[in-house]
Amino acid sequence: MNSEKKTVILAITGASGVQYGIRLLEQLLTHNHKVYLLVTRAAHVVISMETELAWPANNHELHDQLCKRYGVDGNQLKVCGESEWTSPIASGSSSVDAMVVCPCSMSTLSSIAIGASTNLLERAADVILKERKKLVMVPRETPFSDIHLENMLKLSRMGVVMLAANPGFYNQPQSVDDIVDFMVARVLDHLGIKQELQPKWGE
Repeated sequence: MNSEKKTVILAITGASGVQYGIRLLEQLLTHNHKVYLLVTRAAHVVISMETELAWPANNHELHDQLCKRYGVDGNQLKVCGESEWTSPIASGSSSVDAMVVCPCSMSTLSSIAIGASTNLLERAADVILKERKKLVMVPRETPFSDIHLENMLKLSRMGVVMLAANPGFYNQPQSVDDIVDFMVARVLDHLGIKQELQPKWGE
């Protein structure tokens, strides 16, 4: 497993399952990877519904809060606004290694599939695709409609990893946190980042 420090874009959208994205953020930061964080307006609503966290809507305040919580400096974490077109992640010349959309709403998935680029999240994904870099999407929806499946197939054919939030139970999870960790471990595996959240099958 590659232990090299990476630069990752993490987008948290308004799908249920924001715990996956929050736990992934924690793992990336505590293992010294650089993160560009995008939190949509809908995600803020879901975070307030599904967790006890109080993430401020103001990006500067959120940045300061998260840096303090995880003990990182302002260079390791960058919180970007949806209209921040001057962000490095809007350009293919950036040093970003990969992008994860976790959880990924069907609206976001659709916009990325058609190359809409109407906000920074969609533009960042478009850049990752055109630069042939790793894009991992964690859709959290059920059942999937034909539209959802067609969009996922389209993106999969472009090399996108469709890592649906379908946790396994062969490790006998004892808590919701264990279930969340299962999915986050799978994302980290696909990013080529060492993780100790879940053992590999057979180990």
